[in-house]
Amino acid sequence: MSGGDKLDFEIRPNAAPVSAADRAALLANPGFGRVFTDHMVTVRYADGKGWYDARVEARGPIPMDPASAVLHYAQEIFEGLKAYRTADGGVTMFRPDANAARFATSAQRMAMPVLPPEVFVDSLHKLIEIDREWIPTGEDGSLYLRPFMFASEVFLGVRPANEYLYLVIASPAGAYFTGGVKPVTVWVSPDYTRAAPGGTGAAKCGGNYAASLAAQAEAIEAGCDQVVFLDAVERRFVDEMGGMNVFFVYDDGTVVTPPLTGTILPGITRDAILTLAGAAGHQVEERPVSFADWQADAVSGRLREVFACGTAAVVTPVGGVRFPDGEFLIGGGKPGRVTMALRQQLVDIQRGKAADPHGWVQRVF
Repeated sequence: MSGGDKLDFEIRPNAAPVSAADRAALLANPGFGRVFTDHMVTVRYADGKGWYDARVEARGPIPMDPASAVLHYAQEIFEGLKAYRTADGGVTMFRPDANAARFATSAQRMAMPVLPPEVFVDSLHKLIEIDREWIPTGEDGSLYLRPFMFASEVFLGVRPANEYLYLVIASPAGAYFTGGVKPVTVWVSPDYTRAAPGGTGAAKCGGNYAASLAAQAEAIEAGCDQVVFLDAVERRFVDEMGGMNVFFVYDDGTVVTPPLTGTILPGITRDAILTLAGAAGHQVEERPVSFADWQADAVSGRLREVFACGTAAVVTPVGGVRFPDGEFLIGGGKPGRVTMALRQQLVDIQRGKAADPHGWVQRVF
């Protein structure tokens, strides 16, 4: 592909796919991120040549030279989205165009070539079509799609690579919450920050997540489910969790989330929640929220609910907050009414059970 925004994918079906019986056994309890489908997408890029050699082929190991640039300089980005079965037997995706746009933005920040959005979305369609039997049929099941790209050029030197590999793999996923949605307890990290102004906080790159792991381990050691990061400059304002955006719901119905200033990932679920909350009549604000105000408003009762949102868990209520000097509950530690209503509305749209006035759902077949 030397120009234009379209690629023809060569389809190479897996010669030894998982048997129907074994696939059914795996789909009975796939968990999350443990089971993978028969195929993957690969597309290559080279300076002067552009995007080329687009394939759907058997999922398998990637040959990699030990001097591959990604292993030394971490030029890598990824996305995450889901495909859902509908009541009529069809399959849909939720806002893949938004994922394509964010993938392009991440690529620009990491000095990587931009994959045309049309190729991004087409690659998802191609993989879903060939691996459609891997999509769980259960009410809470979905096919998690993981597009990613990394620097594949073999060289040592601090500069943008000249060669890249784009791939998509897929993983059937069951219900994220077993036994229903339960409020999580979060740990406010006193020492670690996720991203600083001018950094890579708004890019979905692997390095951001690697940098969060020590803080997440600290959260687990404190008996919490997730870590919450404060801003890197003043250590006062809430940024986001290790892998999710954060929302606050007040007693007057106002829904607030921290603004996108370059240190927070612009979540696609976050954007959908802002739209749905506004359409439901809530006053919606994107403004800084200090940890001191979070605590004071929770104790006074002015703050009624807190929730996190992301692709995997959709919407997760936050029931408790811990930090080195103490802890406090939000709304008595129970899921809030607004939180659960927004969650249900979003899930119903994603799965085709409710009207989609915003045109978010894309039919695959």
